[in-house]
Amino acid sequence: MEVENQDNAAAGRGSEVTSVPSGTNEKVEESAAETKVKFDLVNEPGEAQHSENNDESRGAETIAFPEPSLSNKKAIPELTLVLIGETNSIEIGSKNILIDHDEQRNVEHFSTKLYDLCGRHISVINMLGLPNIDEFPLNEEIHAFVMLLPNGLHNSHYSSGLQWLETTFGKALMAYVMTVVTHESDDKCESALTDLKANSSFVEKRYHTCRRSMMDEGEIIALLEKIDAMVCENAPHCHSGLMCDGNKGQKEQLEHKEERLESSLFQQSQTVGDIEENATAIKVKCDTVTGPGDVENSKNDENTGESEITSVSFANNDKVDELEESAAKTENDPVNGAKHSDKYDDSIRVGGESEIKYVSSSATNKGEPDEDKEVNKVKDTSSTSHTVSPVTKEQGELEESAAKTECDPVKQPADVEHSKNDGHITVGGESEITPVQSAATEKGNMDMSGNMDKKSLKLSEENNMKKQHQRETEALLDRLQLQDKQQQKFSPADFLKVGPPVKQDHDTPEKDVAHTFIQKLMMLDYRARYIPVRQNIPEVSHSNPPEKFDTDDTDYDDLDALYSTKVDIDQSNLKTHLHPMDVQMAVFHCSDSFFKQNMITKLSQCQYALPLLVPDPVTMDIGCPLWTFRQIRKTWKMTEMKDNSNIVTMKSMPICKAETPMVSFLRLGSPSLSKSELMNTLINNRHKIFFDRNCPGSTKSHHLMDGVAEIAWYCPAGKPNDAFTDCIAFCNLHGDALSNVKQRDILTDKSSVNVVLVPTLEKNDKNSAVISALHKSTKPLIILIADSDGGAVQMKKGKYKMGLNDRSQSDVSEELKKIIGKILSGPHESFQLESMAEVSGVKLDEKDNVCQKGKSAAMKIVDMLQGTDVSKIKDTYLPCQGQLWKGWCKINKELYHLRGNIENEKCKIQRKLMQIRQDQCEVSCSKPMKSFIESLSSLSATEKDYFLKWTQILTDALSTDDLGSILQKYDKKWAEVLALKKKHEKSDQLKSKQTELDEISTQLQSATFGLEHIFREMGQIYEAHASLQKQPERGQTDWSKYPELAAELMISGHPMELMDGDAGHVPLTWISGLLDEVIKKLGDKRVFVLSVLGVQSSGKSTMLNAMFGLEFAVSAGRCTKGAFMQLVEVSEEIKKDFEFDYVLVVDTEGLRALELEGNATLHHDNELATFVVGLGNMTLINIFGENPAEMQDILQIVVQAFMRMKKIKLSPSCVFVHQNVTDIGAAEKNMDGKRRLQEKLDKMAQLAAKEEVCDAECFSDVIAFDVQKDVKYFAQLWEGSPPMAPPNPGYSECVQELKTTILSKAKQSAGITLSQFKIKIQDLWNALMNEQFVFSFKNTLEIAVYRKLEVQYGNWTWTLRSNMLTIENGLHTKIQNGKLDKVKLNHLRQESNKTYDKIKQAMTTYFDNDGDKDMLVQWRGRFESKIEQFHDELLRGVQRKLDEVIQQKKACKKLDDRKTEFENKLLQKSKELAHQLKDKAEDEDEEELEKQFSSVWSGLVKELTADTKPIEDINYEEDQSTVLQDLGFEWLLIDESKRSGRYKKIAEVGDYVHYVSLRNRLLEVAYYLKKYFQPKEQQEIRSFIDGVEKQSLDAIKSNPVATRGYNLTHLQEVANDVKQKVTDFESKRKYALKKDFTVDLLLYVFHRAGRWLTESHMTFKGNNDAHSYVESKKMQYYNIFRSFCKGSSSAVVLGQLICDKLKSSTVEAVCNKTAIDLAGEMRCNFPAFNGNRLNLEKHVLKSLAEKEDFNGFITYIHHPRDQVETYIREEVQKYIFKKQRRKALNMLKKNVDDINTLVSQALYDTTEKVKTHKGDPDMWVEEFSSLLKDELTFATVCCQNFRDINNFDFLKEEIQKGLVSVKKEMSRLSLDKIKESRMEPDQILIEQLCNCCWVTCPFCAAVCTNTIKDHKEDHSVPFHRSVAVNGVHVRNSVELGIEFCTTSIASDEKFYPNQDSEVLIPYKKYRTAGPYFANWAITPDGSKLEYWKWFVSRFEKELEDHYGLKFQNYGEIPSEWKTHSKKQAIKSLDEMFKL
Repeated sequence: MEVENQDNAAAGRGSEVTSVPSGTNEKVEESAAETKVKFDLVNEPGEAQHSENNDESRGAETIAFPEPSLSNKKAIPELTLVLIGETNSIEIGSKNILIDHDEQRNVEHFSTKLYDLCGRHISVINMLGLPNIDEFPLNEEIHAFVMLLPNGLHNSHYSSGLQWLETTFGKALMAYVMTVVTHESDDKCESALTDLKANSSFVEKRYHTCRRSMMDEGEIIALLEKIDAMVCENAPHCHSGLMCDGNKGQKEQLEHKEERLESSLFQQSQTVGDIEENATAIKVKCDTVTGPGDVENSKNDENTGESEITSVSFANNDKVDELEESAAKTENDPVNGAKHSDKYDDSIRVGGESEIKYVSSSATNKGEPDEDKEVNKVKDTSSTSHTVSPVTKEQGELEESAAKTECDPVKQPADVEHSKNDGHITVGGESEITPVQSAATEKGNMDMSGNMDKKSLKLSEENNMKKQHQRETEALLDRLQLQDKQQQKFSPADFLKVGPPVKQDHDTPEKDVAHTFIQKLMMLDYRARYIPVRQNIPEVSHSNPPEKFDTDDTDYDDLDALYSTKVDIDQSNLKTHLHPMDVQMAVFHCSDSFFKQNMITKLSQCQYALPLLVPDPVTMDIGCPLWTFRQIRKTWKMTEMKDNSNIVTMKSMPICKAETPMVSFLRLGSPSLSKSELMNTLINNRHKIFFDRNCPGSTKSHHLMDGVAEIAWYCPAGKPNDAFTDCIAFCNLHGDALSNVKQRDILTDKSSVNVVLVPTLEKNDKNSAVISALHKSTKPLIILIADSDGGAVQMKKGKYKMGLNDRSQSDVSEELKKIIGKILSGPHESFQLESMAEVSGVKLDEKDNVCQKGKSAAMKIVDMLQGTDVSKIKDTYLPCQGQLWKGWCKINKELYHLRGNIENEKCKIQRKLMQIRQDQCEVSCSKPMKSFIESLSSLSATEKDYFLKWTQILTDALSTDDLGSILQKYDKKWAEVLALKKKHEKSDQLKSKQTELDEISTQLQSATFGLEHIFREMGQIYEAHASLQKQPERGQTDWSKYPELAAELMISGHPMELMDGDAGHVPLTWISGLLDEVIKKLGDKRVFVLSVLGVQSSGKSTMLNAMFGLEFAVSAGRCTKGAFMQLVEVSEEIKKDFEFDYVLVVDTEGLRALELEGNATLHHDNELATFVVGLGNMTLINIFGENPAEMQDILQIVVQAFMRMKKIKLSPSCVFVHQNVTDIGAAEKNMDGKRRLQEKLDKMAQLAAKEEVCDAECFSDVIAFDVQKDVKYFAQLWEGSPPMAPPNPGYSECVQELKTTILSKAKQSAGITLSQFKIKIQDLWNALMNEQFVFSFKNTLEIAVYRKLEVQYGNWTWTLRSNMLTIENGLHTKIQNGKLDKVKLNHLRQESNKTYDKIKQAMTTYFDNDGDKDMLVQWRGRFESKIEQFHDELLRGVQRKLDEVIQQKKACKKLDDRKTEFENKLLQKSKELAHQLKDKAEDEDEEELEKQFSSVWSGLVKELTADTKPIEDINYEEDQSTVLQDLGFEWLLIDESKRSGRYKKIAEVGDYVHYVSLRNRLLEVAYYLKKYFQPKEQQEIRSFIDGVEKQSLDAIKSNPVATRGYNLTHLQEVANDVKQKVTDFESKRKYALKKDFTVDLLLYVFHRAGRWLTESHMTFKGNNDAHSYVESKKMQYYNIFRSFCKGSSSAVVLGQLICDKLKSSTVEAVCNKTAIDLAGEMRCNFPAFNGNRLNLEKHVLKSLAEKEDFNGFITYIHHPRDQVETYIREEVQKYIFKKQRRKALNMLKKNVDDINTLVSQALYDTTEKVKTHKGDPDMWVEEFSSLLKDELTFATVCCQNFRDINNFDFLKEEIQKGLVSVKKEMSRLSLDKIKESRMEPDQILIEQLCNCCWVTCPFCAAVCTNTIKDHKEDHSVPFHRSVAVNGVHVRNSVELGIEFCTTSIASDEKFYPNQDSEVLIPYKKYRTAGPYFANWAITPDGSKLEYWKWFVSRFEKELEDHYGLKFQNYGEIPSEWKTHSKKQAIKSLDEMFKL
């Protein structure tokens, strides 16, 4: 029975100890302790074999956990899962599928339920609750840690869980974590994913959700699938070791396990505690027969509480010397035949632990050193450790592999290798001792009993070599700081970021080399291979000082010292340089397949050889990275001899498909010459395609390149000096071909010619067998002999040998070229990369399951396309984007060139557009598209990436051949056309050739087919369905999900088409949907938009790809068509310096594209340039070459675009990039170039200024431009002539410099949000559709920002107004109380300053901090001055009102003075009368008392008012008739007008023709027939009426009616003025106005003034009429009289009197306060009133539509302000009395309570003060009124009748009693009382909301919706209306016009600006028609404008009657208009008022 010995690999401590047999027999230091290693002799005798603890079947390598003994083994789990997280994350129970027990924690447990579910052995370890790690089961290899997070607490638990994991297991563990959010059955977890994405460590594909019960099988299966995918990605690794420090419990546990395993396992019985301080001797015992073995000395160094085991360290130099001498010897043991060598050991340290590796060497026959093999230095990653020395390996390679020592009980002892440990690196805080067995090649070293056979030994050797290689790889990755990238590989996303510019340092630290290499490579800098490295300088702690030669004691002199062989250099501080190819291959191995592909593509572009066969650094399996070649495309020109002439044919194809000869180069042994150097000379003498020994940075050791076969292609240029006439592949096998047998066999089999380089050619040497086999092969063979002289000799056909000794490289190269050319000119085998898939034993990367899944999905699509002509694929399978889409675009442009009956024409066009959309819907979703969408929706993220790549690759392959032949035909035909043009022929032949050229161009476009066309089809399917709102039918994909799918791709870095290059159109609906989804996923991030513009094929895309690592198409024949956008994230390193999160790059097709012919080119270029310049925050203008003529057109286009931006207030920055400049270093030349560019730009600016009608003398007038800083010169892209030329390194330096410039400028920009970018696209494109770009540009972003500002302005002004209302109210009360007789402006300012200062501060904050502050700055000064102006107007307005109150008070002074007298007399008379009747009063009833009082009262009133005349009421109706008759108008005419009431509607009459009489009677009939009386004349009369009304009302209101009373002269003056105005108006017209008109107009004016005059006169009468005043007091004094009659005291009567006064003043105060409060409430919370003017307009229109009130509409159309005021009044009434009645009552009640509280407090304070001061009733009344003067109007009470009052408490009580009834009455106060308040809520709101702009559109009379009255901006309204609404008709006809002015200005129609004009103005240039037109911004509107279409259709008859016109012929209402419902009309208001 064979006993398997295993390492005691204590992972928890990191301590691994194995023995090392050696052939030396050295003495061990006496102080060494002895440690025994025991074997169990109970087992049957057999071979004790050491084996690695790995499981190859799973591909998961166990690093440290030991398995149990054979006797205890059980089924190995397929998966081991560890559950971590809080215990409440799941419900553990019998039905829980994942874990059904909670008994044993931290113990592995086979899950039976999981086995039942999926039939797999899955082990689950419960570590919920984040337990103590001491109890962690160490015998497990962990595949996944499942982190369970309860929903709602997921963020905090995720953070704490990660922290615990990293602390316990190290950061590398993150690759094994699966995050699972658990939730209750009815919970939703949508937000959890979004929240967790914010964590940088979170990986979305490793995220899952499931219920807490874990009972749902589907959820668990889905979880296992995700875990399997993760395990697959991590393969062949699984997590297997803890990394926590100082865990004593774990150490003890390991020791116990060692004791249990001692009987069955080969193990070390020593622990850390057993090792002595100075040294440890290890004695290996196998049996009692075993002899002494040499023991290695080691030292136990205590370091920070951990054991750090290093090699032998001696206390003095003598011992060191002794050890070094012994190490220098090489002894052969006669028994074992093992060579002894002293090796240096590297001890690796990570996090404070040490791993000791004992390294021994194998013996060889000759023992010669192999110079190519060297152990790389290992670098320390901890902050406290240092770098250790390198170790040179001997031939017969050292195997540092932790292999187990094989020992037989009968066998002689093997000597333990004595080694010196010169350095150490610790791992995880504990020690791991890893000795490596020496494998002998001599038979004498075999087991004497013959138990160890050769096969076993060979396997052991291979295993040891693998482990050795793996450790060297780890050391290399450690030095490059790439340890973590073995699991979390580099991906394209890591470098698709805007990061800091690459440092151009002279040397780079080792830790940065890999990243610098990648960054330089991405920028196409081929010097990435030659990065100078700055080595880390170690801290020398264990090194020995250099020995000093004591020349005094010896005979040494300098020469002796020179020739001395004594080792005097401490090797511990020497360290090998990193080999550049090791850096390249390390990055390659640490990259995922997609980044490998990017990397190899860039290497190919840099003209470097590419890895074809690559040994795996872990398993050593040979792999072929075929996938990485898939993006590479090669172009060459093949030369063939035909008919004695050379025929050059161009070929371009993916290199994977190319069938070419292949020449393989191999070396056997170690020749003195460099094979790679010879190949470089052969292929490209100017550029090192293969890295050779003479390249910078080369070292002997290149760890990862040994066994790598590289391939490169020679591509001829079709020139006579080509080395070869066709494309040839050259393959180079690195390393000795004798050692790399598999690679050698593959290459020699696949090649067309084999070239072998050997040191010598001897018959019996070790190379002879290989040479012989190759010689016998049928393949041509060329043997290059390094040490042989002589030229090439052909031994037989196809077999050559050539000596290389003493020959120059060029001679050898030339001779080789001839031989290879001769061989390949005959029949030969061809090589195709794709054939590597057929090679057995090679691991093909494309066979990966995920890749295959993506490929099969792509193949499914391509298979459907097979058999279809490439030029017909798009028409057949992508029909939506072909003729249908192009037809739609063409028809859509017709909307901007309408003629004739434009509205009907527009409807026809829209019908056509909808029909095309319908057609698209019907043909959409072909089988390939359906398959594409399904794959995009269902595949995982990685599968999706493969799928898209494969789709691109396979679709490109479809068109490759066709494109090549078409391009050749195009070139040939183009040459013929040019030849004819040179002859200046204009013949039919030239036309014919040009026609043929156009046809070829069409073929070229049809044959171009790629992934972008599939995405374009997605967009068109979406647009078609979205426009029809058509739901997907059965079997169709859900079109509404398309934007989401595309958004995911855009976020991941895929370019998305912005403008369709074939149709020349932007699919706005698709782009909007796409960006909306991006916003949903990312948030509304800020982006800096960088756009690029330049001529075709000027290298724009190449430049962007090099700068940002993008993937814009750059291949010839597939230049960028249209415009593409790509998101590039700003890296975390520099994000803090910028205000945006992403750079959005917009790449465009070239200007002056050859495919665009004729006049279309210039228009297209102008469109594209304007669009791109407008979109970008910065535009790069790419100029190619130095030819000024080439620049002329492009500069003119660009300058014109920038000028347009200036006019529409967009201000992008620009940088000119001058590419392909021959000598960019010459400063003088550059300065001259800049000067010439500046001159050209200035000239172009002047030309463009004429075109755009703009003042500009130079380019800097158009845009901020500094020719010194904003012009960059680029070197040529290629260093030499393509196709074999590498990119110019100077080019990448220029790219770096440009990137630095862009970033420095970008720092000054805040960018724009994605939503703003979306709107900007729409605005620019809509404006471009119209020829008048500047006039038609509608800056929606600016409009939206301005409207937000308007809302803020409304809030600020309301705050000021509300405050002033409160101030006014208080001052008004003071005036009425006689406490204030003058109001000063300064006093008002002081009162309001606090609020005003707050508003100014709020404005400052808003303008400084708002996200759109850059846009707001243009209005800041204007709005600040507007607020100041508004504040001043408020102050003056309040002062004016209060002055009027003071004037009224003064005017009433006479009556006020008499009021006191009246009251005294009334009181006295009442008192006297009461006393007279006192005795009778008790017997008389109430009625008798009232009769007695009335009889006395009438006499009393006569007595009091005897000397005053009563003021009469006015008879307004009679006065009107009197005034009109006085003016000479007949009474019948006046009476008829009054009775009919027609005068009230004179301002809204639709047709004034009946008011008109003509001086020329012959023309009168024509007028009545509408032949001459035009809409403009109608509008003139209406405007005249409005003007007269306003002026007359102003004149009437200027009279002081309220203070002096009404007088008939007020009407007479106005009537005379109006009559004169009518006369003046008539005198300037061809017609006269009838008397009816003047009468109606006067009655209308009087009607409008009537209410104000009546109310003002009533105010005057109330304040000045003594009769009215005295009469109003009757009830009050009757009550006093009655009280006296009943014997009430004076205090009771005074209390009653005060309560009566308080009641009236309290009602007044409450109503005034409530009115202000209600106005404020509605202003802030009522939807119609809480926004800007536009918002109010929308609600007014909604109200009119809901009521369908035609008269209301007419009022709104002709007098919009009147209708708005009416709307405000109606809404206030509804709000107060219906909708919010309860809220209004609560306000009223609150104010009543506040006043009552005030009165009660004043009552108490007054009484207390009077009592204190012993005052009298006069004092009491005065004090009481003073306390109320600010809040209540309280008239003075005369106390002469109340002198007898002295008990003021009693007075207070009486007043309180009286107030009870007052309070009750107040509590029942009706809201109707508010109507009587001095300030009504509706009037307050009217003043606030109607103080805005009321200017109307010159075409349709729509009202400007600007909130500010006298705004400087152009007038605008979001949508206009049909001119029929305003009664506009066709000149000289009765046909109403129906067009919208927004449609007209996009048409080719013209108009007359006024009735007298005979000049027609194009609508597109309407602003030139005069000032009234120039101040209006009217932009074309593509919306449906349903509201006014509905109105015209709904009120067709009413409109005809109102205007006396007809909707006929030209004015016929389109049938589509009649389909709009009221509901749609109202809904359209919301849509149109969104902005």
